Amino acid sequence: MALDRVKALVFDVFGTVVDWRSSIAREVDDFAARHGLALDGQQFALDWRALYQPAMDKVRQGRMGFVKLDVLHRMNLDELLARHGIAGLAEAEIDHLNNAWHRLDPWPDAVPGLNRLHGKYILGTMSNGNVRLMVDMAKRAGLPWDVILGAEVSRSYKPQPETYLTGVDYLSMQPDEVMLVAAHNGDLVAASKCGLATGFVARPDEYGPAQSRDTRAEHDFDVVADSFLDLADKLGC
Repeated sequence: MALDRVKALVFDVFGTVVDWRSSIAREVDDFAARHGLALDGQQFALDWRALYQPAMDKVRQGRMGFVKLDVLHRMNLDELLARHGIAGLAEAEIDHLNNAWHRLDPWPDAVPGLNRLHGKYILGTMSNGNVRLMVDMAKRAGLPWDVILGAEVSRSYKPQPETYLTGVDYLSMQPDEVMLVAAHNGDLVAASKCGLATGFVARPDEYGPAQSRDTRAEHDFDVVADSFLDLADKLGC
């Protein structure tokens, strides 16, 4: 694909831009300490994330109407708390833990890399996260988005084509003028089928030391980088 046509970069966020696992683990450990609960923050984070795709599948398959990711996260959190036999907590405490997804830390290279890319490209999200979640995260972490795109805007969840193509339409661009940047092969393959340019950035620690998938680019993507700074170099920023 002709990269000189690319005018906007849209980013997968969870795992690509931010380290959700370590961030959620920290919040769970704090929550457990406050309430005297025996929880392993790292494992709880992985278990919570494991419910992410199955929850979205209910929407994708029409078994449930579209709801924001905050709602799905809360449903999944309630399931996990019940699995651990945890009950009787105040709603405000559970809501605060659920909103941990709004307080995720960026990978060390994310903000400096994005700031370099911002000098040349329009930058936006292409996430399954809802708008308020993305805005809160960006404000806290200093992520320089020009626009928030993705699931809530399209009322669909990736990898459904309308998620990507609605974002392209909002930008008043053609698909090949927009590059999806992600650390997940499947996300990029789906975007490529919609005509978007693709940029793979490896995040081999997203799931921790035992990670076995998405440790490398498995397809012929337009750009392959090992960080956002490397991506900026390769895109001439």
